[in-house]
Order: sequence, then C-alpha cells, then structure tokens
Amino acid sequence: MRLFVALEIPAEIRNGLAALIESLRALAQQERDKRPRWARPENLHVTLKFIGDAHATKLAGIRTALSAVRSDRPVDLAFRGLGFFPNERRPKVFWAGIEASGNLQSLAEDIETELEAFGVAREQRAFAPHLTLARFEPPGLHEKLRAAIQKEITRDFGSLHTREFHLFESKTKSSGAEYTRMASFPFATEA
Repeated sequence: MRLFVALEIPAEIRNGLAALIESLRALAQQERDKRPRWARPENLHVTLKFIGDAHATKLAGIRTALSAVRSDRPVDLAFRGLGFFPNERRPKVFWAGIEASGNLQSLAEDIETELEAFGVAREQRAFAPHLTLARFEPPGLHEKLRAAIQKEITRDFGSLHTREFHLFESKTKSSGAEYTRMASFPFATEA
C-alpha cells in the first residue's frame, strides 16, 4: 500500500481552488494545451510526509510512530498566492502557496523522526508546504494560461487552524489517484 501523512483542507478552501482549476482547465482545453494534468479538487491536501510503498505488516508501527507526535499548539495555515516549480519559464508543477505558523516545520520534522525509527526513509528534500494544482508534461506553459494565472497570482483562498493530521492510502485507478483516510492523529490541544 502507498501511504502519506497530510493535513486536510476545509471545504471552502477546496471549493475556491476547484473553481480556479476548472477555469484554467477550460482555458487549457480551449487552447488545446494537453500538458497540464490537473489535480482533482477532492484530493487536495497538505503533504507532511510521503511514506510510499509500505507492507501491511508495517502499518501498526507507522500508526504507533504517528501517535507519538505532539506539538505545544495547533498549526495555522493561510492559503494564498500561486507559483511554479522550478520556475515560471519551464514549469513542472503549478501550486497554491501556504503561509504557515512556525510549528508546521517542526511538526513535519517530528513526523520524519518518529517514522524513521520504524524504518521509513527520511526525505532528502527540504519541506516546502504547498498545494499542487497541476503538473506539466513536458514542462511549459501556454501564454494565455500564463496570463490567466498572473491575474490570480496573489489570490487568497482562506485559512486553516488545525490540531490533527491524517494517514492516507493512495490507490491508482483508471480515473486517477484515490485517497482514503486510514487514521487521524491529534497532535495538539487547544491553548
């Protein structure tokens, strides 16, 4: 099974992002640009740790590790701004930005540390919170799509105050990836 740890986002944020994705998807189709692979709005989440393939026998250990993660306060996130990895000239990923309270970074690090003790490899890249809205294959961006995104570049989608994260399983289907929440882990009490 393929697993990851993430924060869920509220419906009102998801709906705003879904409307943006749909309008940009329609523009890309109008311009016959087949490069963007758009995220399914119901799958949008903030990944804290991609675990990858894990045998079912590791599941109990993974749950034990995640249940040990604690923070002295909830995490606050503001979803605003749009951008690209690695850059706008030849984008591979189109994302919505996240401004987070300082403890999001330490929460992700604590998850890494706890899971590493159960044999889950540590991520080599630095943690960079974002919401992936589309992937471009091959890298590149149609000029009309670029102009439409520029009009929305500073858009504010809303905020989230949360005290729990979740373990998800990802299953690949012909219609795309399907995510199932397997467990929830409260990490902070309300101050």
